[in-house]
This record gives sequence, C-alpha cells and structure tokens, in this order.
Amino acid sequence: MIRTLTPAEAQQAVDWAAAEGWNPGLADLDCFLAQDAGLFLGGFDRGALVSVISATRYPGFGFIGFYIAAQAARGQGHGIAVWRAGMRQLAGRLVGLDGVVAQQANYRKSGFALAWRNIRFGGVPNLPMPHGVIVPAAALPFAAIEAMDAQVFPAPRPDFLRHWIGAPGHVALALLRDGAPSGFGVIRPCRSGHKIGPLVAEDEAGAEALAAALLARIEPGEVFLDVPEPHAAAVKLAQRLGLAPVFETARMYTGPAPALRMDRLFGVTTFELG
Repeated sequence: MIRTLTPAEAQQAVDWAAAEGWNPGLADLDCFLAQDAGLFLGGFDRGALVSVISATRYPGFGFIGFYIAAQAARGQGHGIAVWRAGMRQLAGRLVGLDGVVAQQANYRKSGFALAWRNIRFGGVPNLPMPHGVIVPAAALPFAAIEAMDAQVFPAPRPDFLRHWIGAPGHVALALLRDGAPSGFGVIRPCRSGHKIGPLVAEDEAGAEALAAALLARIEPGEVFLDVPEPHAAAVKLAQRLGLAPVFETARMYTGPAPALRMDRLFGVTTFELG
C-alpha cells in the first residue's frame, strides 16, 4: 500500500535520510510540510513503512527528494513503487531532483537529463571579517525576499520561505546596498553542524559579506554549503572559506532546465526541495 505519510511517519523518512548521511536540518520537516502537507509518500508492507519519497508540488514545478527504501526491503520493488507514485503526484509539471551518484543512471531511464552538478562543501570554516550592511531578513518587506528567491528558484514558495526564515534555530539575514536589498541567506542547525542555504547575492563580495555575518552568529563548528559547480565564483567562495568537497549530486530535470540567475546562486536552499 502506498499513501501520504502523517507528520509522525514523515519524521521517520527524515531519520532515514540522516542514516544515509544526508544530514537534514533540525527544523526541516515543519518547513517542508508548510510548502506541501502531502509531499511525503510511503510504501507499506504488512503495516511497516518500507520505502519513502517526497514529491513537492509548486505552481508548474515539482521536486523529488527523500527517495529511500529500508535496508532490509531493498531489491524487492518497494522503491520503484513509491517512485511511480511520486511522479504521478507531480504529473503535468516540470520535475527536478538532486540525484546521488548511485541513482543517476536510473533517473536518466525515467526521462531526467543532467543540468549541472551541485557540490556540498564542508568543514570548519575560516571566519571572514564581517562587513557590509546586514539586517535581519525579517526586517525587509516579505516581497523583497520573494523577489530575490525568484531569481534562483523557478516557482513561488511563500509558505516555505516564511517558515524557513523564522524556524527555530534558523538565522536569516539580508544585505543592503544603498538602502536596497542586495541578497539574503539562511544558516540552520543540522544533525551535524550547520548548513548555509540559500545564499543569494548579486556578486561574490555580497555573498562573502552574508556568509561572514551568518557564521558570526553561530557557535564554531562544522558548516556545509551546497554550491552549483558551474558557478565559479560560488566554488571559489566555498574554497576561500576553507571548506572542501564532501558530497555531490546531479541536478536533473524532466525537460529544459529553468532559466535561473545562476550568477546569484551561491548556496542551494536544500537538496530535498530544491
């Protein structure tokens, strides 16, 4: 049987993701459910949850994540069953995903094509000197945050953004230039360390100013930043922060990749929801 998961069952999907080494954020689940209360689907065998997937619905766009089968249930068809259910849920939309290396060939068979690679950089960062005019993101009109997010994400997601900016433990900051919004970023606590994402800025200097401010507001420790490989300035920033590659995904779509301002995307929000 395949059905939508309850929030409690969806927590098990997040725990499975943690066991796979994907290091989810501590408040991710509530933020994800704010975007789409029915995004998590589960396959059950004799009452036990054996496979999960997330199929997040946006206007005209969808994103696949959390595609996992329980270790003891692998190779029995439970994974492909929830995959098909997830794709049915997103029918009629352009669909994207961040595919782990082991699954990329299967995604190609399902009609997905490579758009670019994302690289997770991680480590204990160097701390740049804080600079620039930094304010809490919540101090800006929400429309300003939406406008900056729309440059790097192909669909509106206001409910998600509101929760992401205000979730417990999340620090959300914005950069001002000449009094106008010029970028924003969020850092959040995860099972291990913190992740920065999104990190949106007009240029590398702005992204560094935001990163410095975000890092200054957390306790020292490991930090992770997911960077689109084609954006050379974003890769350079991650390296200058002293972070090293630890993981990679393939950003893939079922059709032409959406037109994004890649030059402003210095950090992907999340591999699970795009």
